[in-house]
Amino acid sequence: MTSYEHGLTRRQFAAGVAAALSAGGLASRVRAEVPQLAIDTHAHVFHRGLKLAPGRRYAPDYDAPLALYLQQLDQNGITNGVLVQPSFLGTDNSYLVECLKATNGRLRGIAVVDPTIAADELHALDRAGVAGIRLNLVGQTLPDLTSGEWTALLAQIRALDWQVEIQRNASDLSTLAPRLLDQGVKVVLDHFALPDPKLGIDDPGFQSVLKLGTTRNVWVKISAPYRNGAAGEAFAKQAYPLLRNAYGVDRLLWGSDWPHTQFESTQGYAKNRKFLDELVTDAGERARVLASPREVFRF
Repeated sequence: MTSYEHGLTRRQFAAGVAAALSAGGLASRVRAEVPQLAIDTHAHVFHRGLKLAPGRRYAPDYDAPLALYLQQLDQNGITNGVLVQPSFLGTDNSYLVECLKATNGRLRGIAVVDPTIAADELHALDRAGVAGIRLNLVGQTLPDLTSGEWTALLAQIRALDWQVEIQRNASDLSTLAPRLLDQGVKVVLDHFALPDPKLGIDDPGFQSVLKLGTTRNVWVKISAPYRNGAAGEAFAKQAYPLLRNAYGVDRLLWGSDWPHTQFESTQGYAKNRKFLDELVTDAGERARVLASPREVFRF
């Protein structure tokens, strides 16, 4: 005898099946089999055989290969990662693209490009898994982002739905970021926005960065506290609640900064992952931070 012959309507029968599946744990088992995303938004890979860019400020004397980076992810419970083109490799993103293609979507990339790059090259990077460009402006002359070549590039960045990632001290970010926002692109600020280490959260530039949270088109990487001076971890613990209040958890991005160039002797992947637990003490909030890069990096 069918369920309908027992007097159940189709709607009641369907509701009963759904309830049984849920009560039986099938739904929860399916959810358990889909891992919560935990994304590292800042790492570099390279080896000494790669051609170095002229005018570089620094070049490592060791290898940081893809396989070793993936091992760090696995050992620290991180599901996905973002490879950022190292400044010392300049605009040759070929190794970055090679690594992205080798990982079948587990990783995304941030490229470094010349503002005159051809559109077809940008589209090739996009197909490979690149999600934006980086402007590492530490020690560099600030570009005129309103010039013709930059506005043309930024228009293409906007069309691709990419981000523009900036590494620069906070006092200049308060000028640079609005110029990018005016051109409709998403902006990501590296390493807590790099305020003056002597001033920390009291740096007027950092206070200006906090105001950018209202745009909802700026993200901040809570990464590499050691790049914010000797008291970097103490600064980070002061800065995090301010950034959380200004931006919301969904606009904060964790990054390991592996392999911690120029700080290799004092830093490690596990150490930086552990510091995130100290920085974001609530497990639920921490999970949200680790998953928040999903959309902006197009995972």
